[in-house]
Amino acid sequence: MGLNTYTKSSEAFARALGVIPGGIYGHQGPAEGCYIPSEAFPRFSARAEGTYFWDLDGNRFVDYMCGYGPNVLGYGDKDVNAAALDQLKIEDCVTIPSVKMIEFAELLVDTVACADWAFFCKNGGDTTTLAIMTARAHTRRKKVVFVNGYYHGVAMWAQKLDYPGVLPEDVANNLYVGWNDIPGLERVLAQNDGEVAAFISTPYMHGNFVDNELPAPGYWHKVRELCDKHGVVLIIDDVRAGFRLDLAGSDHHYGFKADLICFCKAIANGWNVSALCGQEHLKSTVAGLTYTGSYWMSAVPFAAGIACLEKLKAIGGPEEFAAKGLAVTGKLREAAADAGFNLVVSGEPALFYLRLADDDSLMLHQEWVAECVKRGVFLTNHHNHFINHALTDKDIDFTAEVAAEAFQAVRERHPL
Repeated sequence: MGLNTYTKSSEAFARALGVIPGGIYGHQGPAEGCYIPSEAFPRFSARAEGTYFWDLDGNRFVDYMCGYGPNVLGYGDKDVNAAALDQLKIEDCVTIPSVKMIEFAELLVDTVACADWAFFCKNGGDTTTLAIMTARAHTRRKKVVFVNGYYHGVAMWAQKLDYPGVLPEDVANNLYVGWNDIPGLERVLAQNDGEVAAFISTPYMHGNFVDNELPAPGYWHKVRELCDKHGVVLIIDDVRAGFRLDLAGSDHHYGFKADLICFCKAIANGWNVSALCGQEHLKSTVAGLTYTGSYWMSAVPFAAGIACLEKLKAIGGPEEFAAKGLAVTGKLREAAADAGFNLVVSGEPALFYLRLADDDSLMLHQEWVAECVKRGVFLTNHHNHFINHALTDKDIDFTAEVAAEAFQAVRERHPL
């Protein structure tokens, strides 16, 4: 198959450099390490539909990044968009909120196992920051326990001391433990007894640049016990995995109950809304916080979220995503083995992580990903990938063909 070229995309990036910091800011910028070698990747999209997007040069990609998660049903899903556009004809961002906010909150409370209430924002980081504020206000404590390798957004409390613009006082109350390390958590909580407001973690470890790791048997049950013993608020950052593993929340998927749970990405199929949900005993604390934003009560995303969650229920989304993820990763492993490579697949099938284990430098992995992208399958180097409802068996077969050709191209450059 032919290889993509990116003339128009490169021209657009040159324009962007003149008016946008870095050309593309954030983790999608060419300098951030997820798109290497940069010449293998398009820079700007032209349109999207279903499981595909097209770049400015007309190249089509089967997209396993799904907008870094929000595309859960398919780009431009007709049911979700129809609900959003119907609401837009009535009202959206108004002085006082629409009743759609109540309807969406009621749906989340009915759907999410630990939810007695819902508070809406726009980004995942909005919800994790609100969760930390809630825990500190409720407990009147400062310290927060994080799991090493965490990512909970870009607020200063969630970053690291050596990051530009982050001050020592921003992270002075942060404590750290290893994933699946119950003795370490016991030790940290005991050493800081009466001072820890919250323990925050993703439901499983889906960090970047590292194999993803599931919770060990009994891990979350023991974490719940320790948080209860020490009066610590247990926060689950379900921004990335939420509604892909379990519509009742990823805490429910792993058999425990969070105090607070953060949702974004898959909540409305790309319409801009996020939600913090939580148990009744924290409801009055949240009500007393000063926390809002200019567009946080927009009605259109609420309508989209309602339609998205209702459709996920109707199609059995989590079960479908797991099955499709297993199908994709199985074929990718086969293609790797046929070319003499060992492709490690980790994490949950609906959010799978890939790593070629044949080279500790990760350069071979980056070469293979680049060859896939140049042939129309969009992966990134060191991030987990996502499944969406619009992905078909034909798309999976095409992915397998591209992966096999890409592995052969790498093998030719690196013979056994």
